[in-house]
Amino acid sequence: MFASLRRHRNYRLYFGGQLISQVGTWLQNAAQAWLVLDLSHSAASVGWLGFCLYTPFAVFGLVGGALADRIDRRRMMVLTQTAMALCAAALAIVTYLRVDSVLVIDAIAVLRGTIQAFNNPSRQALMVQLVGRSELPNAIALNAGLNNATRIVGPAIAGVMIATVGVAACFALNAISFVPVILALLALRPAEFHEPLVPKRGPLFRSIVDGLAYARRTKTVAVVLSMLFVVATVGINFQVVLPILARTTLHGDAQTYGFITATFGLGALAGAIGVASRARASRTLLLLAATGFGLAQLLVSTQRTAAGVAAALFVTGICYSLYTASSNAIVQLAVPAHVQGRIAGLYNYVFLASGPVGSLLAGGVAERGGAPMTFVAGGVAALAMALAGFALRPWPMPTGTVRPRRKRKEAVSNQG
Repeated sequence: MFASLRRHRNYRLYFGGQLISQVGTWLQNAAQAWLVLDLSHSAASVGWLGFCLYTPFAVFGLVGGALADRIDRRRMMVLTQTAMALCAAALAIVTYLRVDSVLVIDAIAVLRGTIQAFNNPSRQALMVQLVGRSELPNAIALNAGLNNATRIVGPAIAGVMIATVGVAACFALNAISFVPVILALLALRPAEFHEPLVPKRGPLFRSIVDGLAYARRTKTVAVVLSMLFVVATVGINFQVVLPILARTTLHGDAQTYGFITATFGLGALAGAIGVASRARASRTLLLLAATGFGLAQLLVSTQRTAAGVAAALFVTGICYSLYTASSNAIVQLAVPAHVQGRIAGLYNYVFLASGPVGSLLAGGVAERGGAPMTFVAGGVAALAMALAGFALRPWPMPTGTVRPRRKRKEAVSNQG
């Protein structure tokens, strides 16, 4: 389960830095959504916040992927992580000074999203350099586990901090949390990288087009990313839906929001551990996880108590991690090193650039039909994509995602 951490010093450093930084990120996400809801008393405003955060991915996501094949990924991450720390500090300042209007918060979200559009492709493409292809599925699953463990801790801390010291302290703590990951990136040893980056030459636009053409020609990448786009647009809008669910459906407070968000994260952590314990990604697991994700969201839509919602979200979290980690591993292993950054950028583009439409859709549906209706829509979308994935088989599995078949031993007779 922890092979990548045991064998690679660079990955241990990176993982340790991310462990602290991700707690701060989830803490800020929870506090930011709650602050907008508190200022506006509008589900649509929370959806608009998501639109502002994710729209830059639709504009710059593919450019960020192309740059990840051209320039040093570690240096790019140092720059972007520093810029995101400054965004968090800006949020802390405007909130402390009580000039935290929804417009100001949305503007900072646009800036943060623009930075992430350049950070995320380099972060994903760097992973294969840290651990190599043979252990990439394990590293991706461990990253998912890290992300979802901090998803539990961050919102839980946010719920307590909002109720005691206020949201400005949440943003300030997130700004400080970027320091360890920046130091870890600076301490990496490029000499120990697997598959050293060979910078892509030629016009940037041509590089983007070539990456898109490669994805279109590769059936595995095309199918997995098409499924992910629909599921992410309609069914992965938890930052928008969960605060609305906590306040309007459960009639709770910030601590209720922290509790149900942490429960979802606990399930997602359990799912990530399950993926990490497997040697390879699996097409069957991907499709079954999509099915389970859809059914679990439908279950959430029927619950009206905090305990019922928490239990259903736990199952949803398990399936969420199984599905997203499997999708990520299959796509990254399906492409050669020279297009790794562009395909990583395309994966992020599909997963996150769906956010603007998805956030507005989730906020609008919740405004009219309540938070449970958004879970119904997400469940139906995931089930439809699971059926599409089954129907489109066979799509080939890349090296490193399936176990090689055992060759039958042939009996050899030596007749003299």
